[in-house]
Amino acid sequence: MEFDAKHAAIVPEGVFIIGTYDENGVPNAMNAAWGIQSDYGEITLYLAQHKTTDNLKKTGAFTVAFGTRSTVTISDYFGLESGREVNKIEKAGVHVHKSAHVNAPVIEEYPLVLECEVKEWDEKREMLVGKIIAQQADDSILTDGKIDLGKLEPIMYDASFHVYRVIGEAIASAFSEGKKLK
Repeated sequence: MEFDAKHAAIVPEGVFIIGTYDENGVPNAMNAAWGIQSDYGEITLYLAQHKTTDNLKKTGAFTVAFGTRSTVTISDYFGLESGREVNKIEKAGVHVHKSAHVNAPVIEEYPLVLECEVKEWDEKREMLVGKIIAQQADDSILTDGKIDLGKLEPIMYDASFHVYRVIGEAIASAFSEGKKLK
C-alpha cells in the first residue's frame, strides 16, 4: 500500500523541550519534534515561528530538555499552548533556574538538559543550529558516568498514531552484531 509522502513515517521524532527567556527574563518552553545531533557538540532543530524563536533571536541562547516517560504530561502540555498567550512554565507548575552557562532556563523536572548558544538561525528554512556549551544530567540516569537511556526512558513522538512511545530496550551491540555476517 502506498501512502502520501507528506505523511512519511520517519522515526524517531524526538520530544525536545526548548527553554528560553524573553526580553524581561520570563522563562518559556515549547515542545519540538524535528531535531538531530548535526555534529559533535551541535544540535539542529526545525522550528516554525513561535514565542521561543522570538526569544532566542533576542537572547542568543536556549536549553534543550529531553521528554521522558516521567515528564510526558508536562512535555505534551508545552506543545499545546502558545507562550504568547499563557505563561506555560507557571501554568505547568515546573521549577526553573538560570543556566550557569547560557542565558536560558533549566527546567528542573527534566533529568537531561543541554545548554546551548545560537550558532545559526535560518529564518527562511526555520532552522536553528545550536552549539552545545554544557550538559546537565541527573545522577539517577547515569551508569558508569554515561547517560543510560534505559534509566532516562526518553520518549519519541509517533506521528502515525499521534502518541508518545518510550525508547529504551537494548537489543544488540553496535559495531558487533553485524560481524555475524562477515
